[in-house]
Formats: sequence, C-alpha cells, structure tokens
Amino acid sequence: MTETAAAPRTRIADTELEVFPLNLGGNVFGWTADEPTSFAVLDAFAEAGGNLVDTADGYSHWVSGHTGGESEAIIGRWTAARGNRDDVVIATKVSTHPSFPGLSAANIRAAADASLQRLGTDRIDLYYAHFDDPSVPLEETVGALSGLVDAGKVRAIAISNYTPERIDEWFAVTAANGFHRAVALQPHYNLVERGYEHGLRERAEREGLAVLPYFSLAKGFLAGTYRDDADATRAGASPRAGAASAYLDDRGRRVLAALDEVAAAHGVDVASVSLGWLRRQPTVLAPIASARTPEQLPALLASATLELGDDELARLDAASA
Repeated sequence: MTETAAAPRTRIADTELEVFPLNLGGNVFGWTADEPTSFAVLDAFAEAGGNLVDTADGYSHWVSGHTGGESEAIIGRWTAARGNRDDVVIATKVSTHPSFPGLSAANIRAAADASLQRLGTDRIDLYYAHFDDPSVPLEETVGALSGLVDAGKVRAIAISNYTPERIDEWFAVTAANGFHRAVALQPHYNLVERGYEHGLRERAEREGLAVLPYFSLAKGFLAGTYRDDADATRAGASPRAGAASAYLDDRGRRVLAALDEVAAAHGVDVASVSLGWLRRQPTVLAPIASARTPEQLPALLASATLELGDDELARLDAASA
C-alpha cells in the first residue's frame, strides 16, 4: 500500500482539516464488521495514509439489539487503543439516533455531548446535520451547530441530504446571523446516481463546499460484485446486496462493461475506477466508501492515486448517461 500512502491530502474548504482523498465509511462498524475486524480495517486505512473516518450517531440502530452509536463507540475505542486521536479526522452526524431525533437546538447539544462521550474525545472535527428537519426553523438548527463551534466541541459544520433550495436558505440564515459557515456537503452521488449534478453541485461550487459523497459504490454495485440476481442471494453477500442488484438493468450493465475496460487497462479493480471517476468530478474532495474486511480495502485505497485519462472519464460518462 506504499503507493496510496503518497496520495496528497487536501484541505476541507478554509478549515485546518487536511484529509486523504478517500473517506472511510464507518457505517459497517459494529454491523457487518465486528469490533476486531473494524479495528483491522481502521489500522490498514491509517497505515496507508488515510485519516478521514465518517460515521453517524444513528449507526447502527437498525440492527436487532442495537440502540445507535455502536459505530462511534468502536471508533472511539480504536483511537484510545492506538493513541492516535490527533491523527484522525472524525466526521459524525446528528438527527437519526433514536434517543436524539431531529434538529432542535436542545437535541443537537445533547446529541453532540453523547457522540463526544462515545467517541472518547473532546471535539468532533466535522459535524453534519444528517437529514433536514423541516419542523425546526433553520435559524435554530444552524445557530445550535454554530454554537458548538464557539464552545470548541465542533471544529467545522456540514450538511447532508438537504435540497438545493434548503441549502440556499441555510446560507441565507448563516449570513443574516453571522453564524459559522458550513464547509462540506455529503450527497448521494456515484456513477449511476447523478442527481447531485442538477442543483446541488451548483450550490457546492457557489458556497465553496467540499463534497464527500455517500453510496459512492452504489451499495456494492459499482465494485462489480453483483452482476446477476444470483450474486445478491449467495451466501456471504452483503445485507445491501438486494439494493445493489436493482441497478442490473441495461444501463447498469453498460456501466459495468465500461468499468471493466478501464480497470483492465490500469490493472486495478472495478471499485478503484468507480471511486477514481467520482474523485475527478467537480467539487468532490473525497468519496466515502466502507470496507467490511481488510481484504476489501486495497481496491478502495488504490482509487486515491489512480489517474484516469480524459477519454476514460468520457467513456464512463457516456456509459452512465
């Protein structure tokens, strides 16, 4: 993994947060990856030069017997065991923990304290409003997040799953009240989900937001793992395999064929090309991708230094049109 260790880090907007061009998704920690496996994935990521880890307070409340916060707790125990908290940029989110739903000011403050406790740290590096909460005035939500920055509990704030129009409102409220500006946006964006390009990208460009897309591999489809319906039902398949197989239409197969060609030309995995394409899109800083095992990580890491030619990018664009 020495080649990927040389991947340059990039600053998130105008913050002091400098990050590796791959954002490690922590949604699997404590869910499809148990704690020892999660530690192994995090160790391999850090060894390769990776430093940005994404999670949320709600991960993984949907699992039987879980209450939410399992992923944060594992990340916190890992940084404590390794003594590397200052070397890791931790991004987490608020609004989906069953005990801390929504984006009222009181809830944001309580949820942040709970996340800090689980993470075993005194600050969250990047704190997202996970899902819009229309029941709460944006002035209250943005004001509470800005107050956490003033309190030193959050270094920078960010937005996820907001419409272009609500992002406009967010920044109008920010400017009118002198709040701390959001610096990053986390949208659903990949080679087969390109709605981001119609409205959200314009806002990211205008407001100088660093974009860190989720579902970068379309739930595994863009890793080339699921090529027929049988792949989604085989033993050991990811719990998300059924959703990934939904892309197996003519367009999806066309995209896989183009990915196969480009991957073969570079001698890399399909996942590396999918993430490499996404990393080259305007406004994108670091795609989010998760690994259930250390063995899945090298293909993700290779994307950080993979340089696709303009003709290859155009071929992938055409295939996904």
